[in-house]
Amino acid sequence: MNEPPVLPTRDRAGAAKLNAMSTAGHWQQSTWEGIRGDIQAALERDPAARNAIEVVLFYPGFHARLAHRLAHALHRRGVPLLPRGIMHLTRFLTGIEIHPGAQIGPGFFIDHGMGVVIGETAEIGAGVTLYQGVTLGGTSTQRRKRHPTLRDRVLVGAGAKVIGAVEIGENTSIGAGSVVVTNVPANATVVGVPGHIVAFRDESNGVIQRLPDPEWERLNDLDGRVQELHDLVEHLEEHLRGIHDGHHNGNVTAAAPSPSEHDAST
Repeated sequence: MNEPPVLPTRDRAGAAKLNAMSTAGHWQQSTWEGIRGDIQAALERDPAARNAIEVVLFYPGFHARLAHRLAHALHRRGVPLLPRGIMHLTRFLTGIEIHPGAQIGPGFFIDHGMGVVIGETAEIGAGVTLYQGVTLGGTSTQRRKRHPTLRDRVLVGAGAKVIGAVEIGENTSIGAGSVVVTNVPANATVVGVPGHIVAFRDESNGVIQRLPDPEWERLNDLDGRVQELHDLVEHLEEHLRGIHDGHHNGNVTAAAPSPSEHDAST
């Protein structure tokens, strides 16, 4: 048996290995190679993973992927009910919901995993990483392609939602809590609601080129304006306090009798 492929990290060397494993989104791997690759992916991408036994016993993402391998194989053979039953039980045990029809490539890693949802027509490339609370959801009620396609080495942060039949390019990172509803080119970094691109990574040299962020600039402008108004209010309060103190001192002076008035009264 051939040695199992070493799954990639997010550097160029890892990308080269991963490209050798995938062709047009299809992977030729034995089940055993795929399982070993999933274990290796967890060890490489989670610093808390100490050894393979720990991953096999205590990583819900690995358990969900293992169950999906069986359910997907049965689903492709047209077996009724059983694939859905397997994944329904898996959701109860792991908190991760993956439809048996979803297509998942090698080196897939779900970190923590609770609340992850992957729809029926989702396509996931090689070396993809999802964190807890990620949704790969659909927007259509028709039986057609309605869930996202994630190309190789995509990373989706905690709580992010990728909705609809959109395509996320290779090496893209989606920030935690983002909502992505449009296609995203390769090597991009996406954040926000709705998600927008804030940076590109140059694969030739690894340099990250940050783009202007109009929303962030607008927020900075508003923050500066709020600070100006705060300073103005403080200045007005100080001025009014001086007027009040002066008025109060004037009344006290007027109320007190002068020495000549006191002498006259005596």
